Amino acid sequence: MHVTPLHQSRSMTVADYRCTAAPGDRPYTEAHRDHSVSYVRRGSFGYRSRGRLHELVAGSVLIGRPGDEYLCTHEHHECGDECLSFHLTPELVGVIDDDDRIWRIGALPPTPELMVIGELAQAAATGRASLALDELGVWIASRVARLVRPPKHSAAPPSARDRRRAVEAALWLEAHAHEPVDLDRAAQQAGLSPYHFLRLFSRAVGVTPHQYLLRCRLRLAARLLAESELPVTQIAFDVGFGDLSNFVRSFGRAAGVSPGAFRRASKGERNLLQARLA
Repeated sequence: MHVTPLHQSRSMTVADYRCTAAPGDRPYTEAHRDHSVSYVRRGSFGYRSRGRLHELVAGSVLIGRPGDEYLCTHEHHECGDECLSFHLTPELVGVIDDDDRIWRIGALPPTPELMVIGELAQAAATGRASLALDELGVWIASRVARLVRPPKHSAAPPSARDRRRAVEAALWLEAHAHEPVDLDRAAQQAGLSPYHFLRLFSRAVGVTPHQYLLRCRLRLAARLLAESELPVTQIAFDVGFGDLSNFVRSFGRAAGVSPGAFRRASKGERNLLQARLA
């Protein structure tokens, strides 16, 4: 088993698991150390736990419960399997849904909702999507809880107090956009758990905290490209992007042109914008 850590915070750990086991390899008993939700993105394997056997294929979701023993088999696939796994702390599970019946179910078959979120998470893990892995982890775990046990009532609109807290959080994110900011840090600043903060902010503002943070960075980058002579690489790091390629890709998706082309257009090369409009 090859394990690659992808993200770690106070409430969640995300890792890439690649198993190379094949038919004929002797399985052995393991135990879950924490609550986890694992999206199977490739291959297949058998998962035996709590007296039940699940055959997991691409798009399935494995649900781990602390202390539960399990056995993985690979009788039907010769190329192993790959999973993107989100490991949750008890505190985060408590605010998402700590109903033990959810975490005892073992696995869910491929469903449209979970497959879409799982592929988004995989794209984020490889840098092909400008999304936050911790937010996606909360999203996929919440969807699992809803699929296993649908909500009893619809959510009420945010209160005036919640809207005010969301606006204050947005102002804080804008002021700190150039710094490393993850879901835990933003939630702590707002005095909320990551799950409650993500839900409150998204409902009140209309985008997730990470989406808003990214847009703050892009807005500042556009201003610096148009008004300064700073190198594109320096602008990328100054506004909070961790690497140049991610900045160029994100800016291109937002503006429709590269940072360099945007700068040239801001200096008077109207043909660039005219071509874009055409």
